[in-house]
Amino acid sequence: MQSILIKDTTREERQKIVDEAVGSIDGLCDGCSPGVLSMYDDYIEGRCELREVNRRFAASYVKAGADEEKRGCGMTGEA
Repeated sequence: MQSILIKDTTREERQKIVDEAVGSIDGLCDGCSPGVLSMYDDYIEGRCELREVNRRFAASYVKAGADEEKRGCGMTGEA
């Protein structure tokens, strides 16, 4: 298995890693793909390891999910 660490890859290899992992999502969303893909810029440019990019995204998602839980689920009618 090829290493995905910044020290073991070139910028072009990191771009390819992201492209292959994300796939072609242009046809699957309503224009959000540039925003989603831009979260990987720090990895592609060699500023931040991929695991940290994913960790930051997951942390923001969990935080947003916690806020949703406090408000209740609209599907069940809870408030």
